[in-house]
Amino acid sequence: MTSRNTSKPVRNSQGGIMLWHGMTLAGVWRLLRTKPALRWSRLHRVLSLPVSGLYNSTLAAAESLIYGRRIRQTTVDQAPLFVCGYWRSGTTLLHTLLSRDPRFQHLRMYQALFPWHFLISERLVTTLTAPFLPKARPMDNMKVAWDVPQEDDMSLCIMSQVSPMMLTAHPQNSRYFWDGIDFNRLIPAELQRWKDSLRLLLQKMTFRDSRRIVLKSPGHLYHMPLLQEMFPDARFLVIHRNPYNVFRSSVHLRRRAIDENCLGKEPFEGHEQEVINSYRFGIEVLERDRARIAPHRLYEIRYEDLEADPGKVLQQVYHELELPGFDGLMEALQPELASLKRYEKNRFDDDPHWVNYVYDELKPIFERYGYEKPRTSVPESPVSSS
Repeated sequence: MTSRNTSKPVRNSQGGIMLWHGMTLAGVWRLLRTKPALRWSRLHRVLSLPVSGLYNSTLAAAESLIYGRRIRQTTVDQAPLFVCGYWRSGTTLLHTLLSRDPRFQHLRMYQALFPWHFLISERLVTTLTAPFLPKARPMDNMKVAWDVPQEDDMSLCIMSQVSPMMLTAHPQNSRYFWDGIDFNRLIPAELQRWKDSLRLLLQKMTFRDSRRIVLKSPGHLYHMPLLQEMFPDARFLVIHRNPYNVFRSSVHLRRRAIDENCLGKEPFEGHEQEVINSYRFGIEVLERDRARIAPHRLYEIRYEDLEADPGKVLQQVYHELELPGFDGLMEALQPELASLKRYEKNRFDDDPHWVNYVYDELKPIFERYGYEKPRTSVPESPVSSS
């Protein structure tokens, strides 16, 4: 499977900032203790970590001194709306649309990257650095700006080092990815650190803005009952997409994320099967956990339906999840609906081998959600998959 990416940026999607640059010194130490893949060609990345760690630790201490007590006393009275779905299923588009609702607040990119101190640093830093950000993300051409909606799993990786994003430090060790989605693998201290990190993040967001929070992270697909236990009135909105499109775009996303954040230069091998296995596992978990979610707290939509008629799909979402304020959302979205039609997605050349293989591996999911086997314009080759 080859990619024909029409976007032009070559630097990373945070304008040169790695995921690890949001960590405190304690986080950097925990990261290095996992023995990530290192290489001399990426030495400059490794050497930048103590500097960024000291910067974040200093600002985190200052923020705690100023706001710590009030943050700890803050309660998240309005349970979040969690946007879930496997990577590249359309969660970013759905999250972006919902973030336009004036009743919601969302995690902004700066807050996601610098969760330890955004309360005291966001306004100044974003003002000074905004001109230097790239215009679009290289993996999917979505807009980049400090205030755009971002997934909270980025913050949870920075704060707890429990996250599927830890894969980018260990490209050839799938253990770290699976630990981030299957919490049965974690020791109690690791799970508690993740829960404490999420709760602190939401307390800080609520301390600044009392509106209901809409969050998006693909990893949340795997632990909705835990999130409901933490936030009993939480809503879950799950989005599906053609499994083959999810597969090919997820492989592309992994390649870009690893290249932008790894501390060594590792060959990109074996990730196709990992994407298939983890996608299948995600759907299995969803089917298993569905009965554990309270009525009117879980609803599923198709990406293709959302793309074709956002207004109709979102109206149904608000009805099924018993969310108020749909008219306010549509009023805010109206000027943007036309631009959605002009959004240019990445284009890929479909390898007939992978089309057949993915369909055979995920056929029950294709059938479960009513997707047909993809067609290719490239003639099939008799060459074996090995």
